Amino acid sequence: MRHAYASRRWMPLGLAAVAAVLATSPGCATLNALGLQLRPLHFEAARDRPAELRLGGGGFGGGRLGLPDAATLRLWAHVDNPNGFGLTLSAIEGSVYLEDTHAATVDFPLGLPLEAGLGQDFPLDVSLRLSDLPGLTGVLGRAVGGSPLAYRLEGRFTVDAGALGRPSFGPSTLLRGEVRPLR
Repeated sequence: MRHAYASRRWMPLGLAAVAAVLATSPGCATLNALGLQLRPLHFEAARDRPAELRLGGGGFGGGRLGLPDAATLRLWAHVDNPNGFGLTLSAIEGSVYLEDTHAATVDFPLGLPLEAGLGQDFPLDVSLRLSDLPGLTGVLGRAVGGSPLAYRLEGRFTVDAGALGRPSFGPSTLLRGEVRPLR
């Protein structure tokens, strides 16, 4: 009986030792057990840099209506890293909408390093072939007239967080705002 009592008495100590070894072994401990949690980045339209829509190209639909057939949409994003460690914004993928009309599917490989607790502005350029997007004809007419257009970017983003892996977050609305066409 004495032997059974001795092993029961040392069991909690043994489990604590095993837990300590696992916590210091790379790849074995769960990151939550170590107190590390990855919080998602926070995106918004950059405050000091307005979005730009540059109309260009020949006539829409081969010259019909005299409207441009191409445009470049530059979205300025601001991203905040709420984590206590640096990481890299690896990619953004999703869809861009102008006036609630699907305008483009996007896939941005980024590699943008973000310091702990800080934010950064960066551009996202979207090429639009308006002849391929018949649903944008009315939106294009408003743009040619100089009216501001509502935009939004919906999608997911991936980060490279070193030992925490390469998780993706979303889908969600990453950016929204207004853009004034430039000529």
